[in-house]
Amino acid sequence: MVILQQGDYVWLDLKTGREFEVPLGAVVKLCDSGQIQVVDDEGNEHWISPQNATNIKPMHPTSVHGVEDMIRLGDLNEAGILRNLLIRYRDRLIYTNCGSRTYTGSILVAVNPYQLLPIYTAEQIRYYTNRKIGEMPPHIFAIADNCYFNMQRNNRDQCCIISGESGAGKTESTKLILQFLAAISGQHSWIEQQVLEANPILEAFGNAKTIRNDNSSRFGKYIDIHFNKRGAIEGAKIEQYLLEKSRVCRQANGERNYHIFYCMLMGMSPEQKKKLGLGKPTDYTYLTMGKCTFCDGRDDSKEYANIRSAMKVLMFTDTENGEISKLMAAILHMGNLSYEPRMYDNLDSCEVVYSGQLLTAATLLEVDCLDLQNCLTSRTIITRGETVSTPLNMVQALDVRDAFVKGIYGRLFVWIVEKINAAIYKPPSREPKTVRRSIGLLDIFGFENFHANSFEQLCINFANENLQQFFVRHVFKLEQEEYNLENINWQHIEFTDNQDALDMIALKPMNIISLIDEESKFPKGTDTTMLNKLNSQHKLNAYYIPPKNNYETQFGISHFAGIVYYETKGFLEKNRDTLHGDIIQLVHSSKNKFIKQIFQADVAMFPVALVTPLSAPFSFLQGAETRKRSPTLSSQFKRSLELLMRTLGVCQPFFVRCIKPNEYKKSMLFDRELCVRQLRYSGMMETIRIRRAGYPIRYTFVEFVDRYRVLMPGVKPAYKQGDLRGTCQRIAEAFLGRVDDWQIGKTKIFLKDHHDMMLEVERDKAITDKVILIQKVVRGFKDRSNFVKMRKSVMLIQRYWRGYRCRKRFSAMRLGFCRLQALHRSRKLFTQYHFARKRIILFQARCRGYLVRRAFRHRLWAVITIQASVRAMIARRLYKRLKGEYHRRLEAEKMRLAEEMRLSKEMSSKKAKEQAERTHQERLAQLAREDAAREIGERKEARRKKEMLQQLEKARNEPVNDSEMVDKMFGFLGVPSVVPGHEGQPPAGFEDLERSPRPMDEEDLDASLPLPEEEEEDLSEYKFAKFAATYFQGTTTHTYIRRPLKVPLLFHDDEGDQLASLAVWITILRFMGDLPEPKYHTAISDGSEKIPVMTKIYETLGKKTYKRELQALQGDAEVRPRWPIKIGKNFPPEPSRG
Repeated sequence: MVILQQGDYVWLDLKTGREFEVPLGAVVKLCDSGQIQVVDDEGNEHWISPQNATNIKPMHPTSVHGVEDMIRLGDLNEAGILRNLLIRYRDRLIYTNCGSRTYTGSILVAVNPYQLLPIYTAEQIRYYTNRKIGEMPPHIFAIADNCYFNMQRNNRDQCCIISGESGAGKTESTKLILQFLAAISGQHSWIEQQVLEANPILEAFGNAKTIRNDNSSRFGKYIDIHFNKRGAIEGAKIEQYLLEKSRVCRQANGERNYHIFYCMLMGMSPEQKKKLGLGKPTDYTYLTMGKCTFCDGRDDSKEYANIRSAMKVLMFTDTENGEISKLMAAILHMGNLSYEPRMYDNLDSCEVVYSGQLLTAATLLEVDCLDLQNCLTSRTIITRGETVSTPLNMVQALDVRDAFVKGIYGRLFVWIVEKINAAIYKPPSREPKTVRRSIGLLDIFGFENFHANSFEQLCINFANENLQQFFVRHVFKLEQEEYNLENINWQHIEFTDNQDALDMIALKPMNIISLIDEESKFPKGTDTTMLNKLNSQHKLNAYYIPPKNNYETQFGISHFAGIVYYETKGFLEKNRDTLHGDIIQLVHSSKNKFIKQIFQADVAMFPVALVTPLSAPFSFLQGAETRKRSPTLSSQFKRSLELLMRTLGVCQPFFVRCIKPNEYKKSMLFDRELCVRQLRYSGMMETIRIRRAGYPIRYTFVEFVDRYRVLMPGVKPAYKQGDLRGTCQRIAEAFLGRVDDWQIGKTKIFLKDHHDMMLEVERDKAITDKVILIQKVVRGFKDRSNFVKMRKSVMLIQRYWRGYRCRKRFSAMRLGFCRLQALHRSRKLFTQYHFARKRIILFQARCRGYLVRRAFRHRLWAVITIQASVRAMIARRLYKRLKGEYHRRLEAEKMRLAEEMRLSKEMSSKKAKEQAERTHQERLAQLAREDAAREIGERKEARRKKEMLQQLEKARNEPVNDSEMVDKMFGFLGVPSVVPGHEGQPPAGFEDLERSPRPMDEEDLDASLPLPEEEEEDLSEYKFAKFAATYFQGTTTHTYIRRPLKVPLLFHDDEGDQLASLAVWITILRFMGDLPEPKYHTAISDGSEKIPVMTKIYETLGKKTYKRELQALQGDAEVRPRWPIKIGKNFPPEPSRG
């Protein structure tokens, strides 16, 4: 049982059961009335009966008034650290050490004061410059000074890892360290000014006002500052990680977009704004989603002037500034575009309402207004070499617009960082004697665990897992070094290692990142299939938490700071982070060189696009099929993180853990649970656990003897001792035992937590016994002398005190019941809300399912109708051709019979029949010879055409000289002609138009096939070459080619007619022997007539099919039956596009 006295400090555990609740510090006010009255750190009183005193524990003296270095805390636990931070925060001491006194591998905890403190002046910089660590109170300048002088003394690169939640003060800490390093380098050069001026630009384009922070960094950055051998800054390099691009399109209530938009609108001159078509911030949708356009304490107009000044310092030209402003203005105008729903072929579609915003955005982007409108309302899909333009509904169109805007802003931010690096980065000298060292500042996002966590949280927490692994190993290494310096015997210290979690996330084969990347590369990959792969691969891993059932779409990971559940909806789309081909083609068609420059990497993924105008989308999209696969967002982030960890691995690290005291951005308000959560997620508790696994309690011999000599009577004070080490060993052996796990080093004694507790308990008992003896005598004398005098006073005091206590308890009970009622009502409303929400979600799911099924049935009906029409059209054409053949054969037979009848009049019937048969056979033989001769001539002509095509292909691949092309096409304009406006020589193929008309040779039309009846235009005056040059598509000429066509010869509106035209040409090639017949060609009797016509067409047009057949049947001249064609069963018909 703990004996308490008035004025003692204790730990009070309220045992509320909340996740982030820890014991409070309290002071004993009264303990003589049968109950113990304590007042906690928040000023609340608590009455505790002796029977319930188990939730009270004595407080170590180091936790009473706080310490500068928390490793000196006797109560090295969550409650001790939290109370130490609280005490110092109330005293406006926002910095606290959590490491050794030498700051070797020091951990500095910084609590955001939310107010300006006079501790960052030039005098403070001089105060902390070149001082030994431990002499001065904890400060961010002490960390920076130690980084700088360790770099010079040890000739080793340094790094400072600054982490914490949004609003904890990471950005300000980074700026303070930069300010200190620039001040103590002593050069005050131009490059130092450039490094400092990079911050305003990065903050303008990468920071925004959030609910938690008025200047929140929405990206991570690593600033590597380079120093020469004299210690002067000679350059720097900035790496950025994971910009929050979605903020450009949407913000939560009470938040703003990025600062640059408001600064630009408030700081530009009226002439500049008029040129860009800009107005006030309240005029733009992208700036008013959070219903907040102003930020207290920020002057956007003044900030814009600072940004422009910083850009000049960093060598941004006026042209580049103008192009940046144009892109920013275009983003704002695109955000104001409005859409109207439409129906197109029974499909939901939409169109952009034509307005000045659309025209202004197209003008700023320097693209065609119609192309921009089409790009935002439709998408081109490639199927079997053909392109299909599908309309987008309202939701899809808005997503495409937002994706385009985010793509512009994200690539613009990357370009700005590269531009800054081009100004401040100086490549290292190649001279062997040149030495350059660096100090890296890592301003990275802290661990995140929200109500709904997505892909961004996975990347952020993956980065924190790597930093935690780096932190744990480094801190543990320092522990080992101190044990070696003290020459103590020790074994390996077990500690929780998050390496297994890192292996599961990104290191081992089939890890989570690789599985997400693999699924992102599949065209049909979905978030559901990705989750199934993760479950099947990692369900037995202790760090992976699979969904409870098949309907859940989230999985969990046991991180070092706790379990986080990730919602997989949208994972793959965010990971791909790509723009579809229509947007890239629109960018390529722009006349703005700047936007092409920032999209250069994306345009490079489309090699054909570089030579294809926007008016030829088919050729461009054919090239898009060979598009290089762009790296996913997770692979880029993983690669950047690996480079970062390698950089940190060769540096001597320092850690700054920024803590946000409250969510309201108010000074002197300390939210205990919020701070506990941050301490856990930042890994501070892991540090405590590691130190507990070793020897967290360390006393010098002088401190140990002075504190615990009371346990052994006769021990003198430390300053009178000759053998301090022997005295410490005797005390420890007497009360801790000889074989227990405690050790004595050269200058310190190392204890476990329980050893310190045992010694403290024994010390309390020894002191208590002596105090009780003294008190007994003094109290007896005092009580006997004052008993009569005090009895009346005590009775009066008791009467008033009991009345006061009853009133106090009544007030507390009434307040408690009011709070209980409020909690009950809130729980009831909470349950009702979730029940109603679950019903609404179920109803929405049913409605959406019904709408999808109805749309599917309608689309299936449309597909069947189109297939039936195409099959009927092909059947009619086949019937017409067979009918013509039949009539020609019948005419030939009639001619034989007529000749036989004519000869029968001149000779006998038998001879007449033989003569007619002989003549018929000779005629057939003559026709066969003519066919053979014509076939030989056609083969020669085909070879000639093939050579000509090869020459044309070679000429097409050669670079085109625009002047020669113009002279070749329009050189005839220089020669006078009779017809006005037709001067000069005619182009190739049209020479005969200049000559006098010649009479047409008479031809026997009965011997040739009749022209189609539906032909509307009289082509009798045209030669075939002229007809081909006039009407044929693409580069096709009148000459015969021996390969399949990519597009029909003539233009057809109907897609079925296009497919039929291509099928007819392939049939002609097979008939002429230039294309082999299918290997699976069989007779009619095998039932091939039952194969659908659309299947035949698609198999005839399939690139893979005829390429495979052509390779297998090259040189085979055998003529096989043309109809019908049996399509292989391994190639099912493609569904109609609808």
